[in-house]
Amino acid sequence: MNPFNIHGNATKPQNTDIAIDVKGLVKEFNGKAVVKGIDLCLPKGQIWGFLGPNGSGKTTTIRMICGLLKPTAGSGTCLGYDILHQSEKIKLLTGYMTQKFSFWNDLTIEENLDFVARIYHIENPKECTRVTLDKLGLTQRKKQLAGDLSGGWKQRLALAAVTMHQPKLLLLDEPTAGVDPQARRDFWDEIHQLSLQGMTVLVSTHYMDEAERCDKIVYLAHGDIMTQGTVQQVIARSQLFTYKATGEAVRQFAHLIKQAPGIEHSGYFGAAIHISGHSQQLLQNAIKKWSPEGVQWQQVPTSLEDTFIALMKQAGIDQRQYT
Repeated sequence: MNPFNIHGNATKPQNTDIAIDVKGLVKEFNGKAVVKGIDLCLPKGQIWGFLGPNGSGKTTTIRMICGLLKPTAGSGTCLGYDILHQSEKIKLLTGYMTQKFSFWNDLTIEENLDFVARIYHIENPKECTRVTLDKLGLTQRKKQLAGDLSGGWKQRLALAAVTMHQPKLLLLDEPTAGVDPQARRDFWDEIHQLSLQGMTVLVSTHYMDEAERCDKIVYLAHGDIMTQGTVQQVIARSQLFTYKATGEAVRQFAHLIKQAPGIEHSGYFGAAIHISGHSQQLLQNAIKKWSPEGVQWQQVPTSLEDTFIALMKQAGIDQRQYT
């Protein structure tokens, strides 16, 4: 039995105010399926996180939802518009922030925003640019070339650019990769403010602390959904038991205990070691064997990172073939 698998159980909420409602999304390249039957139902005003290993289909799914890629199969709506036939309307109501900084390095912050405002045919683009600069804390830097900005400031510029037309849906593809913790925290504070104003957000990330800031998370592997729900629901559904060892002798046996029966994951957390598995008895047997003097064991709540790693192992080897 797969304790994680709730594929096909993307139940539509009683509230019919839905931002994204897609069923059976498939995307093939050269006849090979990269995304294999995604069902997703996302209420307006919520923040959902896309998790999964590299190449799991997160970016491809995001691009199909917002109309940048046409699905090979499947159907659905985004912001009330058909994703197959009304993609241009969806694009006008969506802000999409890509993994790579995609604005103009040889233009200033102000020039970038003014240009984007004109692309969206915003009335009074100069005033819109001024308001956006002020809102995102960019006014003092408005004359700086985008190419000279640090990763955190580029991120802030990109967020300003994709939200200045006041989209209903914000799609973020690993938006904080490579930026410092303070910049990530500031970024997420802004995302939550946008959500409070009614904006719907779908964000792909590899950072567990970011996933925990989402209303719900969806875990993809090999082009398919393995599980979805709140963070606590996903962790509980994993049925994992986790123990922590502390003490000066911990590192001396860390490489040995991971080979014990029943231990499906072990890793360092600061000066401690965490072990996880689905059999509490086997974990306790290992603990009895590997409890040298000076080492203390205690059961701890399973973390999202423990669950993430277990999901990766559950998914196994990617069987999709590429030409």
